[in-house]
Amino acid sequence: MAIASTKTKPRVIVIGAGVGGLTAGALLAKRGYEVTIYERAIVPGGCASTFKRRGFTFDVGATQVAGLEPGGIHHRIFEELGIELPETTFCDPACAVFLPGETTPIKVWRDRAMWQEERQKQFPGSEPFWQLLNKLFTASWNFQARDPVLPPRNGWDLWQLVSSVRLDTLITVPFTLMTVGDALKLYGLYGDKRLKTFLDLQLKLYSQVNADETALLYAATALAVSQAPQGLFHLKGSMQVLSDRLVEGLEKYGGQLKMRHSVAKIHTEGSKAVAVEVLDQKTGTTTIETAAHIVANVTAQNLVQLVDRDKPHPAFTGYQQRVDKLPDASGAFVIYWGVDREAIPENCPPHLQFLYDYEGIIGENNSLFVSVSKPGDGRAKPGQATIIASSFTDAAMWWKGSKEEYDELKKQYTEEAIAKLSDYFHLTPETIIHQETATPRTFATYTAREQGIVGGIGQRVSTFGPFGFANRTPIKGLWLVGDSTHPGEGTAGVSYSALTVTRQIEIS
Repeated sequence: MAIASTKTKPRVIVIGAGVGGLTAGALLAKRGYEVTIYERAIVPGGCASTFKRRGFTFDVGATQVAGLEPGGIHHRIFEELGIELPETTFCDPACAVFLPGETTPIKVWRDRAMWQEERQKQFPGSEPFWQLLNKLFTASWNFQARDPVLPPRNGWDLWQLVSSVRLDTLITVPFTLMTVGDALKLYGLYGDKRLKTFLDLQLKLYSQVNADETALLYAATALAVSQAPQGLFHLKGSMQVLSDRLVEGLEKYGGQLKMRHSVAKIHTEGSKAVAVEVLDQKTGTTTIETAAHIVANVTAQNLVQLVDRDKPHPAFTGYQQRVDKLPDASGAFVIYWGVDREAIPENCPPHLQFLYDYEGIIGENNSLFVSVSKPGDGRAKPGQATIIASSFTDAAMWWKGSKEEYDELKKQYTEEAIAKLSDYFHLTPETIIHQETATPRTFATYTAREQGIVGGIGQRVSTFGPFGFANRTPIKGLWLVGDSTHPGEGTAGVSYSALTVTRQIEIS
C-alpha cells in the first residue's frame, strides 16, 4: 500500500527499470516527487533480472551484490526507503581463479588474513603492491562514503566534491593518472605472468579492461571490496529479489512502474528536456509524457540516440562526439544450465574463473566466468542446481552474416564451453536438464543496450572519476544514471549514481 502524501514536487520520468533507475525512482518518490518509470521488458531489473525455465531460476547477468553490509550503499538506501534487506550469504571465497594448466585455484577469501596468506603463497614478493592497493582502497572507500559528486559540473557539484576531501584522501592524488600496469612496473612486478594474468582476469570482470588500462584508483576498490568488513553477497531466491524490493520502495511512496513501455525519443525545447515519447507495447499506442526532469537509466551510447535529433544543441554535439569516440565495449556469450547437482564437484565455490591459454585474449571462450547456485538458495529444486557460464566477446561480430552463420557461431561457442568446463564439472546429457544460450543479440533484445553490450564504460584513467561521464548532461533536466557514470558498474556502483542524481535533482 502506498503511503498517503500530497505530492508538491514536480514530475520525474525515469527511462529504464534497471537497478539504477529503480533506485533513483524510489528515492525521488520517497522525497516527494511524482515518479513514473517506463521499462520496455516484462520484468524489472535490467541486467540484474532473472528468467525461469523448467523449475530453474537463472540470473540474467549480475550474479553477486556488494554494498549490503551496514553502511554499504544498498543498506543505506533500503534503510531510507524503510524496506527489508534481502536474505543473503557471503560469497566466500568471492572467486576461485584457475590459470592455464593449473588445477589448484587462487581463492579470493573474504577474511583479510586468509587472503593475504593466499596471495603471498600464490605471488611471492608481491605484498608491497597489495599493501599499496589496501592503502588506496581505505582512502577511496572513506572518500566515497562522504558522497562526492564526480565529475563536477557546477558549483554545487564542486562543493560536494571538495567537502568530501580529507587529509586521508590526499594519498590518492599522486596515483590519479596511474594504471594497475604502472603500479606493477613501479614494484618490479610487471613481468610476473601469473600475477598480471590474475589481475587481468579479475579486472576484466569489474572494469571491462585489463591491468594495463584500468585506473589504479578504481582497481584498488574493485579488488578489495570482497574482503571484510565489506564483501560480495549471494542473494537467496535470485538477483530479482533486489529489484523487487526496490519496486516495493517505489510503490510505497506513490511511484509508478509501467512495464512494456519503451521510450523512443526524448524531446527538448531550447536547452531543456521537456518530454518523452512513450510506446505502449501492449496496445501499440504512442503518447507524449511531460516532466520537469528525465532520468535515463541507459548507456551513454543509447542516450545520444534518444535525444531528439531534429533539434540539435551545440552543447550536446560535443557530448555525442565524445560518446562516438569511446572504445568498443564488450558483449557477452552466456550459457545457462539447469543440472543435476551431481554435475557439480563437492565444495564448489559460488564463482569461478577459468583461463585456458596465456597467449589468447580474455574472452572469446578463452576465459569463462562461472556462477553456481547453492543448495536451498531458491534457484533450483532439491538435488538440482544452476550453472551460468559467460565469456566476454566482441559484440559487433554477432551482428554480421546470415542467420545460419549466427546459429553456427552459437553452436561453436557452446560446444567449446562444454568441452572446456567438463574438465571441472560433470556435464553430460544425463546431468544437463536444461540448456540455453544468450549472445549480444539476445541482450540487445531484452535490455535494449546498444549492440547488446554488457557492463559500463571501461574504467580507464580517461573515463574514471574526475574524467568520467557526469550524471548531469549538457541538456538541462536530463540526467544519466547507471554504469556509464561514476563510480562504474555493478549494483553498488549504479546505486551510488542514483543517489547522486537524486541529490542533484533536489537542489536544482
